[in-house]
Amino acid sequence: MTGLVLKMGPKERILINGVVVENGERRGRVNILTPNANILRLKDAIHPDEATTPVRRVCYILQLILSGDAELSDGKRQVLRGIEQLSHAFWDADSRKILDTATDYVIKQQFYPGLKSLRSLLPREARLMSSAEK
Repeated sequence: MTGLVLKMGPKERILINGVVVENGERRGRVNILTPNANILRLKDAIHPDEATTPVRRVCYILQLILSGDAELSDGKRQVLRGIEQLSHAFWDADSRKILDTATDYVIKQQFYPGLKSLRSLLPREARLMSSAEK
């Protein structure tokens, strides 16, 4: 069997193609067989008030694309522009690789893996911002 397998905790919620799905009382697995389904774990979702940093803003736009709240071509263009801007702040090889990977996913319209890649930059961004405040 191919596709995405989501392991869900009790009462965990996910968004699949704009529909909120909640797991029952026990841990469970959901097999997503449809290719290119838009999926977002709601525990990973960024609230609009939390989109206060450059990486969080780009992640939030990806999240809007996944939820169907942003028009695909405009959202994709905004994300790619945001990643380009992030490349001016993240110069190290690891961060560049993450940005390149995220760009590839977005170009292929694989938005959840792109979001997952960019989220890995959040701790680095926090460190950069905290050192800039000192």
